[in-house]
Amino acid sequence: MAEESDLEKTEPASARRLEQAREEGNVPQSRELMAFMVLAAGAATFWILGGWIAQRAADVLRHGLSFSRAAAFDPVVMREGALGLTLEAFVVAGPIFLAVIVAIAVTPLAMGGWILSPKAMQLDLARMDPVKGLGRMFSSQSIAELVKAILKALLIGLVLYWVVRHEQDRLFALISAPIEVGLTSFSQVLFVSFVALIAGLALIAAIDVPFQLYQYHHRLKMTREELRREMKESEGDPQLKARIRSQQREMARGRMMAEVPKADVVVTNPTHYAVALKYDGARMQAPVVVAKGMNLIAERIRELAGENQVPLLEAPPLARALYRHAEVGDAIPAGLYSAVAEVMAWVYQVKSFAAGADEVAEPLAPQDIAVPPGLDPGVPA
Repeated sequence: MAEESDLEKTEPASARRLEQAREEGNVPQSRELMAFMVLAAGAATFWILGGWIAQRAADVLRHGLSFSRAAAFDPVVMREGALGLTLEAFVVAGPIFLAVIVAIAVTPLAMGGWILSPKAMQLDLARMDPVKGLGRMFSSQSIAELVKAILKALLIGLVLYWVVRHEQDRLFALISAPIEVGLTSFSQVLFVSFVALIAGLALIAAIDVPFQLYQYHHRLKMTREELRREMKESEGDPQLKARIRSQQREMARGRMMAEVPKADVVVTNPTHYAVALKYDGARMQAPVVVAKGMNLIAERIRELAGENQVPLLEAPPLARALYRHAEVGDAIPAGLYSAVAEVMAWVYQVKSFAAGADEVAEPLAPQDIAVPPGLDPGVPA
């Protein structure tokens, strides 16, 4: 059962999957929303500028149908007149074209925003495969689009039927009405029909947009295996990262152990902790921890110190305090200056004795080195 669930696309698309789909030009689209926005923009333009458009259109038509006999036989005059009428027609239609362009540009924002994808413009011969084309024709997506087209046609037919039934008296009256009255009445019928058509398209778009968004996210769903693989690719394989961290720790430990032979003293617990200190008065303001460890690492530090004649001092409170409050490469805390100074003084005495100086007897290791309250983790605060 676990294997079957891993192969089923049950997980929502990740942010990376959605971004990859956008880069390929795969974004949710709704033709119904586009059709509604274009017609609504045109209707709004007619509503606001209808009188001006009608007046300018009448002027263009009047100028186009009225010309002198001499101009009819002069190609230059006719060409100039046709050019002027064309420009006037563009001025009249300009607001409508502009409104439609704005609607086309704004509509994608409702479906997720604009996108310019070079991948979507590339030639893909797989799209021209007739076998795949037939498969798409009889796919569930095509059937859904066919059902949607039939329902849309029925809805628009019902809207237009309602308009005709509602305006039938006015339509029959057009037969005997004067042309001026008839044109005005017919334009009103057309406007009502247009508004009713837009209302029907608004209903269709309100149904189609959620449906298209659902289908889009459903197509991009991922299996659990795909989700795990993507997480590994984006964040890295956890096992590989663990191995890298382990190797990094080993390398850091190796560098730390290489510093033990150079230390001045190793303070021990005696078996649980070991901290190696080094002090160079010319370069350091305070002794520095060059190595530290617990249990097996502490044992290895003590072994290296013995092999390289580094003095070992058993001072459990100080060893615990240094291990807790100082990292490798850091100077000791100010609160331990006095205790460590006592240790370093003993170290210098040991080195002097080993060098055959005036010392008549081997110096005794300091006992009961005082550690300030709160710095020794082995003593309750």
